Amino acid sequence: MPSLTLDDEILNLQSQINTLKSQLQIQTSNLLGSPSTEQLITSSTTPAAQKQNLLSRSASQHAHNQQCLYRACAGLTAFRARDPDPNAVDNGAILGLRVEIASRAKFLRPYYVLFNRPFPGSNALRVHRHTIPPSIALVGLANRYLPFPKGEGGGKQDLARFARALRREVVRYHHRLGVVADLRKAAGLGKKRGNGGEEEEEGVEREGKLASITAADAEAKQITIEWADGRAGRLVMGDDGEVVKVVAVGDNGRDRDVVRELLGGATRVEDVAKRLVSARGD
Repeated sequence: MPSLTLDDEILNLQSQINTLKSQLQIQTSNLLGSPSTEQLITSSTTPAAQKQNLLSRSASQHAHNQQCLYRACAGLTAFRARDPDPNAVDNGAILGLRVEIASRAKFLRPYYVLFNRPFPGSNALRVHRHTIPPSIALVGLANRYLPFPKGEGGGKQDLARFARALRREVVRYHHRLGVVADLRKAAGLGKKRGNGGEEEEEGVEREGKLASITAADAEAKQITIEWADGRAGRLVMGDDGEVVKVVAVGDNGRDRDVVRELLGGATRVEDVAKRLVSARGD
């Protein structure tokens, strides 16, 4: 076995030090976040300066834990920011709304909506900037729940209902994207690399089998389905994943038999995916 050089030994030691530092940070956070630790610090005979430092760090850790728990459970958080533009309205004051989504067991990058108050003599909000996908009708939600002020007695805004409705639409959107991905996986339509380095769909050559499943619109409410024998179909999905309509067309016009074979009485697209898995024998 070749002996390690001095550089290799230094790298190994540095790696061990980084691992120990990471473990120390985790254990420190766990201890500081424990209620029993706070009681021990308060009742201990530690010098006052050190005790105050430990209590301050414990309080900071509790606040961090509470924030993480809130963000994980609530999914909607508001925050204040400032527009760096010197000519921004309302002295650059910005109210931000963070929408956090978990899809397919992963937290996705949060979406943000920023509001300002451009109306003189009114606290009414207006959407200033946002990162919401264009397939979600943000303008329609804002017109419904955050109308422009129309003088006294009109244009009452409801930010809480706007936030809930927006998050519901974002969740539905990602749910539909996940359903399309589940359909592809259930049909065995994963990706593989071709000889030229391009991605090719697996299973196209299988006679009578599904060859392609793709979202046909930006909202992922319509799904295009193609079979290896040339038949094609369209599945229309509702907001929450329910099957609204399925049409398949072959050489002789509409093919109701293939629709019945695909659905089998299923009323939700998730059930269609389960049927595809069963048909493959997985």
